[in-house]
Formats: sequence, C-alpha cells, structure tokens
Amino acid sequence: MNVEEPVPSDQVKSLAVRSIEIMANGSRADFDAVVHPDAFNRESATEPPRTRGRGPDAFYATAVWLRSAFSELRFDIEDVVVEGDLAVVYTIMKGRHSGPFVVYDERGSIDQVFAPTGRVLAVNQSHWLRAADGRVVEHWATRDDLGQAVQLGWVPPTPLSLVRNALAKRAARKAAGT
Repeated sequence: MNVEEPVPSDQVKSLAVRSIEIMANGSRADFDAVVHPDAFNRESATEPPRTRGRGPDAFYATAVWLRSAFSELRFDIEDVVVEGDLAVVYTIMKGRHSGPFVVYDERGSIDQVFAPTGRVLAVNQSHWLRAADGRVVEHWATRDDLGQAVQLGWVPPTPLSLVRNALAKRAARKAAGT
C-alpha cells in the first residue's frame, strides 16, 4: 500500500460513517471520493471475484452485490470510535431479502445461493476502517451471520428452502456461465 498522510480524528469518523452509508446508496463516484485506490476489503473472500481487488472498483462491487440481494438496504449507525487512523463503526444492517444471496468459495466459484425469502433483517455489525490520505485504505468486519440466517429463515433449513436454494444456485451458475 502506498499511503502517506495521516487523517485527523474528526475526518476519520466522518469518512468511516460515509463509507458505510454509501454501501447502501452511494454512486460509483461516491466510492472514488471515499475509497483509496490501494484500499483492501478483508471481507471479500466469500464475495464475487470482482470484489477481491483493490480500490473503489472492488468496494463498489461489494455494494452492488449486497444491493442485488437486499432491497431497502440501510446501515443504522449506532456508535463510532476513533483512535488514530482507525475507526470502528457499530451498525445495524437492515433490509429485505429480495434477491438471491450468492456466496462464493476461495476460487471465486459460486458456493451457496440463498433464494429470496422476502423477509426483513436487522443484523448487528462492527466495521473496522483504516484511513490515510483522506480515504479508506482498509476494511474488515465482525457480523452476526447466524442471526441473519435465522431471521431470513435459512437456519434451520426446511425441505422447501433447500429446494428453492438449489434452484437459485442452478440459476446463478447458469447466469454466470458456469
């Protein structure tokens, strides 16, 4: 990473909050303004291959992936703590599961697909963001994935949900050309 200038605490806080908010509703230009060209998202291992690079393109790809699965997506910011160039943003991610939620393996192949349930979710998350040169250079998170799975009816699986997920996986693989 080629980063140099430290960012003042108040700017780190506003930058961190903005970087979370644009995941739900930001334009590609918003990502250019907030995300450093060398930025890396440590959470991209189970996301689509286009999210696994660096910079605004990869971060925007994550937003597109989330938005494709969850309509009415928003992140309610509950608290922000800043120390130096690091901010921790405690959020509640909310939305409606209206599209297939596609999970990928380490090779970038489709691993699992959860068919849309139409259910709403409210999931606790902590996002850790490092800032430099006035933009986000690193992101990682702690999420309540089990809580999300229970709220959306993925766990425990029912016979019907297993069939719906299998059909959604087949459709996603066909759309991806695999």
